[in-house]
Amino acid sequence: MTHNQAFKAMDKAVEIVNTSPHPTHKISSAVFNDDFIVMSTNYWPDAIEKIIGTNQRIGRSSGTVHAETAALLKAPRTEGASICITDPFCPNCAKNIAEAGIKKIYIDHKGFKKAFWGKRGDHFKNMSMEVAAKAGISVYELRRKEKKIIPIHEPPKTYIPSEDSPIQIEPCPESHEAFEAVIHDMMLQYYNRKFVSALVKTIEGSTFCMTVRVHAVIGYSIENDHDIEIIANPGQKYSFIQEPMNRFLMIAQRKGYTLLNDYIFCSQIPTSREQVNMVGAGIKTALAGDPFRARNQEDIKAKNLLQKHNILTFEECPFL
Repeated sequence: MTHNQAFKAMDKAVEIVNTSPHPTHKISSAVFNDDFIVMSTNYWPDAIEKIIGTNQRIGRSSGTVHAETAALLKAPRTEGASICITDPFCPNCAKNIAEAGIKKIYIDHKGFKKAFWGKRGDHFKNMSMEVAAKAGISVYELRRKEKKIIPIHEPPKTYIPSEDSPIQIEPCPESHEAFEAVIHDMMLQYYNRKFVSALVKTIEGSTFCMTVRVHAVIGYSIENDHDIEIIANPGQKYSFIQEPMNRFLMIAQRKGYTLLNDYIFCSQIPTSREQVNMVGAGIKTALAGDPFRARNQEDIKAKNLLQKHNILTFEECPFL
């Protein structure tokens, strides 16, 4: 895959950016490889927009799905793909991009001149780029008119990012009894640690149970003292920890897995941002090991708000 495809993908992203429903921060993105280009703007999922409204926060999160995450959720398979973005990406999207297996990021040069960049530029330079570099992702500024690509970061060709918590995947028939047995095992294995388990179907049609834990972003390791210091003291509102539901959604896209919606388990309530992304991914119900436990009270408020309007429901596990 050459840089030439990036110009075509960026053109498509720019073509749709003004269709973003956001009144002030209109952003669009295109995920692409040799076989597809998939675009999206940032947007409010229909249920949130129509029932809750665009001015209501969902816990600590806005009600929007970010353009980068939205495009990743639409793509057939993101392993080794690239992404074009009209604006510099936030740290949360950086984590999702890394987890989705993206290898190259292209940013439209005009994104570095917008007012939003002036407000959030430090987050990009001090965290988004750190996440991308640690994950071994190449980042470029793209100038469409000049047909020019300017490297911002290119990892060494021999660089292999560390990953402390690989996913667990095992064959599992599509039955509630089999799924319950897996959940029992995972609850014992990951006692008191956040995780998500769900049944997925592969491109070939096989059914597996995939389990992902909360962990440091790809490239960071709890075996590295320097990484531990960074993870523990990020120095800003974002974190270097990738929450399990976001991680699950991105790995499913990375592998091209189809989620079986009746078989999703969260050990506790996901974060506000994760809940919004779940709505964007079309998830309507999930089992919760502890439906009253979350990272903070705002996440419980998000759950209660979405559940009140029948947008996203977390059901207490009857078998735990």
